[in-house]
Amino acid sequence: MALIVQKYGGTSVGDTERMKNVARRCLAAQKAGHDVVVVVSAMSGETNRLLKLVAQITDRPDEREQDVVVATGEQVSIGLVAMAIQAQGGKAVSFLGHQVRIVTDSTFSKARIKSIDAEPIRAALKQGKIVVVAGFQGVDETGSVTTLGRGGSDTTGVALAAALKADACEIYTDVDGVYTTDPNVCPAAKKLDRITYEEMLELASLGAKVLQIRSVEFAMKYKVPLWVKSSFTEDPGTLVCEEDASMEDVLVRGVAYDRNEAKITVVGVPDQPGTAAKLFGALDAKHIVVDLIVQNPSRDGRTDVTFTVAKSDFAKAHEVVKQAAQDVGATGLEVDDAIAKVSIVGVGMRNHSGVAAKMFQTLSQEGINIQLISTSEIKTSCVIHTKYTELAVRALHTAFGLDAPAPVQANPTVSEVDALQGQKA
Repeated sequence: MALIVQKYGGTSVGDTERMKNVARRCLAAQKAGHDVVVVVSAMSGETNRLLKLVAQITDRPDEREQDVVVATGEQVSIGLVAMAIQAQGGKAVSFLGHQVRIVTDSTFSKARIKSIDAEPIRAALKQGKIVVVAGFQGVDETGSVTTLGRGGSDTTGVALAAALKADACEIYTDVDGVYTTDPNVCPAAKKLDRITYEEMLELASLGAKVLQIRSVEFAMKYKVPLWVKSSFTEDPGTLVCEEDASMEDVLVRGVAYDRNEAKITVVGVPDQPGTAAKLFGALDAKHIVVDLIVQNPSRDGRTDVTFTVAKSDFAKAHEVVKQAAQDVGATGLEVDDAIAKVSIVGVGMRNHSGVAAKMFQTLSQEGINIQLISTSEIKTSCVIHTKYTELAVRALHTAFGLDAPAPVQANPTVSEVDALQGQKA
């Protein structure tokens, strides 16, 4: 007998028929002899609907109260899924975040999990029940409702798997695994059978939307075998796992892109100790996450500092940096929200030279100018103009040999040839 945590996203529970399908899958896993814990997202589109209601009230909502509103979507889902399991002859119980004490910090709308009390879940499993837990939500030390940010149900699922020492965590979504890139942008993308935690962590941080980055962090830290599967097919999906020697044979595992970026340049910053600390300390005080940072060489005692932030934080960051730039004596401020970040990722990059050069050459051949560059052991990222995003992704995907083989065209039959000739006649 194994303990399995299954997470179902919004599309998987988009209506009551799909919830019944989820119930069938849960019961099938239980009948196979497994203990089953199910983490459920809000129904597809429900979180957006709730956020629109918030926006109709105010354009600057109190984040604590906003979390109170958007957390309700999962409450509906878990109740309906639990009832769907019961209606099919199973035993089930639902739990909200506070009922299993998913304790987080108090960073509303993007809280981080600190601890989980798994005992209520273990008690229900001993009674033969399938446990249905609300994803995306928790409570802080004072009991206030918190949410974990977009994709937060993935994090709930993996965190529960870690707390319960589950044998596997299965993330069910509307795609059948992890692809070499977004198939909507590059039709030649192919599904991966396996990918390392490190590679998946980089891809998630660089814009790949299959898994939330914090869910991969949990999986890697606690060595949770993580499967990405479709809730609509029986495809085995993609396993996110520890690296082995054979996985280094692949130079580049995938290409990621992120259009949700904006660039800010602080011009004429005094080149002296403590200046950068003041600039980025002001951003940290407002919980604004900074991505790429580039500082130009100093001239005449001044330098330019360029960095990127998420577009969702752009307006707030612009306001904060405007004041901070004045405080440190900078001479100007430049902003640009028409950018995208394109990245290549692969553990094989550790032991091979020339990968970055090949990336730069590929973009150059397509007439794409590189604005910023960032590297790590297993990834290289370039910031470009957003209008070149899709072109860059497809060009890099081809350049690094990631394209799926073209389908073999069967030879036409005699009747098909006759039909074609008849059309020409």
